[in-house]
Amino acid sequence: MRTALLQSSGRPGSVVENLKVLDEAAGRAAEAGAGLLATPEMFLTGYAIGDDIARLAEPADGDSADAIAEIATRHGVAVAYGYPERDGERVFNSAQLISADGTHLANYRKTHLFGCFERDHFTPGEQPVVQAELGGLRVGLMICYDVEFPENVRAHALAGTDLLVVPTAQMHPFQFVAESVVPVRAFENQMYVAYVNRTGPEGEFEFVGLSTLAGPDGIARTRAGRGEELVLADADPVLLADSRETNPYLKDRRPGLYGSLI
Repeated sequence: MRTALLQSSGRPGSVVENLKVLDEAAGRAAEAGAGLLATPEMFLTGYAIGDDIARLAEPADGDSADAIAEIATRHGVAVAYGYPERDGERVFNSAQLISADGTHLANYRKTHLFGCFERDHFTPGEQPVVQAELGGLRVGLMICYDVEFPENVRAHALAGTDLLVVPTAQMHPFQFVAESVVPVRAFENQMYVAYVNRTGPEGEFEFVGLSTLAGPDGIARTRAGRGEELVLADADPVLLADSRETNPYLKDRRPGLYGSLI
């Protein structure tokens, strides 16, 4: 499945403008044959927007979700996007996957919040593995800091995730995560990992770009630079099956030895 990664910080604070950016990117992704377009963390509203996070937060089935479903349907491409999700009085840092026919397939709430900024504005999610079937692959969702915990990604591997989509807001000086950690996670768990970052200055943060889709061989199939960019690469189920046969990490595990980890 050809996967498009939209590396962009959009227009922080403007849902309307970010939907326009998404619409334009969905058109380009579809023209390039993509079956899935993924955006960065909190793409719908912007990340470093302070109290506007709570003001702009919407339910998973809110107006913006309907607008993105319409975009997905019109262009014939599934969309995974980051947004602030409101559920009663709580706000979650979430990612939602909507199919090319507008069906809401999966909604994930970030389980590991990074730093005081996120802990001040969000409630942590409690469901570590969220998946859906798409384009012949089992697609999992995770957000930014979550992927830095090996237990998190291994849980997805054990649950059969083929393509792990990770909207992120990776900032300076942690670019080694995109450059080194993400390809290693893909290799050690025998899956594809699509890591989709914001870019440029925003509030107190400097986002580093470097969005990548890494394969189960640990090789980046595509990697963006530091600016706004749409990059594409294929997640190939045949290569994935061959790689899992050659590198049987999951089969060779000895869980009885790992009790001390929990």
